[in-house]
Amino acid sequence: MANRVVVNICGEEYTFVAEESASYMQKVGSYVSEKMDEVLNGAKVGRSDAAILTAANITDELFKAQAAAEQLRSQIKGYLDEAGKAQAEVSELKREVFRLQQKLDQKNHG
Repeated sequence: MANRVVVNICGEEYTFVAEESASYMQKVGSYVSEKMDEVLNGAKVGRSDAAILTAANITDELFKAQAAAEQLRSQIKGYLDEAGKAQAEVSELKREVFRLQQKLDQKNHG
């Protein structure tokens, strides 16, 4: 069920309708408002231009976060591959120890 939440962005009220919780949508609205304020305070632009610049800045953050997440996924996959190889080596070494113990037992009892 969709939630309706009124959020304040740069002094204007907007109604968000989404499946996410009200607190999450407020957090999103606050983030956008904060980013818009940064642009408005940093550059002498109107609200429309500030909105476009804010969207570009947030998109840049998104793309960089996605690239970082992909790099982490790749790193984790490498670690899992290494762990799998190490586990296979441990299993092989355990089998070798067992074989050597059997040989030793046969020698001692034979």
